[in-house]
Amino acid sequence: MRVTVGGKLRYSWAVSTGRAPYKTPAGTFRPFRMEKEHYSKEWDEAPMPYSIFFTAAGHAIHASNATRQLGRPASHGCVRLAPSNAAALFTLVRAEGPGATKVTITNGALAGRTARSRSADVRARGRAHHAQRGPSNPWQTGADDSWTE
Repeated sequence: MRVTVGGKLRYSWAVSTGRAPYKTPAGTFRPFRMEKEHYSKEWDEAPMPYSIFFTAAGHAIHASNATRQLGRPASHGCVRLAPSNAAALFTLVRAEGPGATKVTITNGALAGRTARSRSADVRARGRAHHAQRGPSNPWQTGADDSWTE
C-alpha cells in the first residue's frame, strides 16, 4: 500500500488482500464508514480494528495481527495492515476526511512485483533514503498475532 498526501508519498506498507476464492475488488472507492473497534458479523465476530469500509459488501482496510501473512493474499477480501500502520492510516483518514480520501486498488500481482523491486532497490543502496513522488491517488494497495476478518 502506498499512502500519499498532496501527491507526496507519506507511507509504504505491506498488505494482505483476498486469497482464493475470495477477492479484493479492484477500482477506485471512497471510504464511507470508519470504526475503531469492529467485529465481523460474517466471520465469527473476528476483530477488525481500525476498519475503514470502502464497499457496501463489507470490504475494509483494517488491522490484523497476522503480520507474517502481509505481502501475500491471505484475507477474505479485506485489505489487512499491521496494527500500528492501520492505526496511523485511520488517524490520517479521520484528519483528512473520508470524503477527501480515495482508495485505489490495482492488479495485485503487478503491484506486488513493483513493491518487491522497490524494496530490493532500497536494500541494494544500503538502506539509503531517496525522494519518491507518489501517485495522485491518496491510497493505492497492491496484493498481492490473530486478528482476521
